Amino acid sequence: MINRETIDRIYAAVNIVDIVGDYVTLRRKGMNYEACCPFHNEKTPSFKVSPARGIYKCFGCGKSGNAINFVMESESATYPEALRILAKRYGIEVKEEAMTDEDIERNNNRESMFALNAWALEYFRRYMMNEEEGRSVGLSYFTSVRGFSDATINRFGLGFCPSNGHMFSDDAVSAGYQCEFLLSTGLSIERESDKSLRDRFYDRVIFPIHNISGRVVGFGGRTLRTDKKVAKYQNSPESEIYNKRRELFGLYFAKKAIQQEDIAILVEGYADVISMHQSGVENVVASSGTSLTEEQVRLLGRFTQNVVLMFDGDAAGVKAALRGVDVILKEGMNVRIVLLPEEHDPDTFARANSSEQLRAYISENAQDFLAFKARLLLGEATDDPLKRADAINDMVHSIALIPDEIKRSEYVRYCADIMGVDQNTLAVAVARNLDGVKGNVEAQNFLNRQQFRSQQQAQPSSLYGTAPKAGAGVSMGATAAGGTTPETLERDLTKYLLKYGHCYCAVLQERDVVEFNVARYIFDELDNDGLQFDNATYRTIMDIYRTEWKRLGDGEEVPTHHFINHHDPNVSGVSIDLLTSDDNYVISKIWEQKEVHIESAEEQLAEAVPKAVVLYKWRTLDKRIAEIKARIASGDDSDAVISLLTKYQAARVAIAKAVGRLI
Repeated sequence: MINRETIDRIYAAVNIVDIVGDYVTLRRKGMNYEACCPFHNEKTPSFKVSPARGIYKCFGCGKSGNAINFVMESESATYPEALRILAKRYGIEVKEEAMTDEDIERNNNRESMFALNAWALEYFRRYMMNEEEGRSVGLSYFTSVRGFSDATINRFGLGFCPSNGHMFSDDAVSAGYQCEFLLSTGLSIERESDKSLRDRFYDRVIFPIHNISGRVVGFGGRTLRTDKKVAKYQNSPESEIYNKRRELFGLYFAKKAIQQEDIAILVEGYADVISMHQSGVENVVASSGTSLTEEQVRLLGRFTQNVVLMFDGDAAGVKAALRGVDVILKEGMNVRIVLLPEEHDPDTFARANSSEQLRAYISENAQDFLAFKARLLLGEATDDPLKRADAINDMVHSIALIPDEIKRSEYVRYCADIMGVDQNTLAVAVARNLDGVKGNVEAQNFLNRQQFRSQQQAQPSSLYGTAPKAGAGVSMGATAAGGTTPETLERDLTKYLLKYGHCYCAVLQERDVVEFNVARYIFDELDNDGLQFDNATYRTIMDIYRTEWKRLGDGEEVPTHHFINHHDPNVSGVSIDLLTSDDNYVISKIWEQKEVHIESAEEQLAEAVPKAVVLYKWRTLDKRIAEIKARIASGDDSDAVISLLTKYQAARVAIAKAVGRLI
């Protein structure tokens, strides 16, 4: 288990803008940053990051957290795994404490698999660099055939697996790695005959596959044999840490360049990516021989909305481009294509040209993909009417996938001109496809659209406000809306503490103006009746706040880092959710113009906090009354029990009158 001192150092070191910026392209907006959310599919940015508070919040899907929570979500990592990822990034030594049985049980297989893959990378690299077979076969292939420099080989972690057949597996077991993890990572395969282990990648050069945070999740192995019966490439099978649909080869090394240039170049193979990077064009990734998936496109979409497909100029390269484009169009991204001279693939073309020549070629030869596809299909159809109809239907299907209505309209006009089709006819065909893809309403809107309809999404006016300002017109949450379950009320009271505990409110009671501090009022009322929250997380937050409040005094704001950087992920997650919860700003200038009074934030708070406390007491009494009735039903009807029931029922009636409710 990671000790408290190490955790504190990690929290102190992390910069949430740097961390989130590794996964999405952030753009500054005032004091904060925004992006399209990496956790759900959206086109208008609703994901906000506050560097001042060290937290993020998506107003689309509702997810929020700190840097550790973000890594946990992005990497599907446990809390300790996320801490270790960040510790490695910031060069912090992770110190462990003695682990309990429960801690040992929590230390699941994922970390063991990551550790084994990291060891395997070093093993393959050392074998290639230090052993005669590795140098003569693997290293010579990378340097002489592929032209990779030592720096490139080291950067991508390239290596070679011995041809022995079981040498790697034997050495891994000798190094203390368990057979179950050798099998679960796919590094080894179990023989059916005698259950012994053999190496999956024996006699192959090795390309490690890194996830977006740089951890090795799998490997690709290429044989150098000319035997056609042997598969050229062998890849790691899917596992708990590797899902090929969600990984893009080279993205870990390319993401900064993609962000800076706001465009990604998509190629096919490992060597294509590495050669392009070595040539100085680093915004390049590959789908590693698999058909492009929605998950891969969305992953790429975190960094840019612009994609250039670079494939071989032969027929196979063109078909490869056609296979993947619809997935990209469906995600609303902008797609262009660059076809290389027929004698080249991206690997050979990168080795034959400087970075300036590569960039110039891409700039001069990139063409809109749908326009390219329309010309290609039309050329293949020649004068055959059936083939022309098929080509047009193919184009219609692609255009219908585009989510943006304006882009769809432009492509209808553009492709109608290229293919010599009446624009209205093509629009009707696209609308029919939309009827199946997106639903009849959108299809009809598209077909009948007479003018541009703006669909801007209203954005929250503020994310990280502190105390409410007078006249803000804040609706104080679930209490006013009627959410009166005990847990909802505990949540409300905890939120009032975190966001407004330092505030003072004034209310008119008869002829006197009474002022109260929010934190003191809540604590005094709960203490007077000996009440304590049932929800453990809310209770912990209350205890932390109480400790700091006693130290600071009324009116002093308790620093939020006590909560958002708490070592318990539940505490930090709930605290961030409460701090970033929408307070529903509802004031309207229409009411101001009509001179209708709108309660200020302080007025609403002065009403909401006491009401939440009273309702919480009421619901607590409900619970106690139910418990006593259960005792009576089971035969415990002593005078003391009956007296207690009478007392609680009378108190409940009094509270009901106080809140203007009838029983």
